Amino acid sequence: MLNISGIHEGYVLDHIKAGMSMEIYKYLKLGEMDWPVAIIKNAKSNKMGKKDIIKIECPVEKVDLDILGFLDDKITVNIIKDDAIVEKKRLHLPEKVTNVIQCKNPRCITSIEQGLNQVFILTDPEKKVYRCKYCEEQRKLRF
Repeated sequence: MLNISGIHEGYVLDHIKAGMSMEIYKYLKLGEMDWPVAIIKNAKSNKMGKKDIIKIECPVEKVDLDILGFLDDKITVNIIKDDAIVEKKRLHLPEKVTNVIQCKNPRCITSIEQGLNQVFILTDPEKKVYRCKYCEEQRKLRF
């Protein structure tokens, strides 16, 4: 049996689609941080069959979780303080994402201007469609 100890302060990201934990690790830039991180892949789940879980021990204000709603809005974020869950957050699709998606339109200003932020605006929450702020290129999420 696998045993991962609890954390004193930080986050437990639960209900991650099986196989997505490493992508989330990358987008949260957890490899650049100096905190303990536990990744549990393919854990049994009554609800999902299999799921991934990420535990991050760090001060709660140190991780920007806004990107999680874009990556997978089904993830549950458990906020831990003093060894106990103090809050459970459900995620939602963010209205705007910056520097996560890249515009593929070769005529878009972001393809020409170096250093310009790649900004996409949520235009259809039901279909999970985002459009480039500058050229209106449409991108549908694959999750």
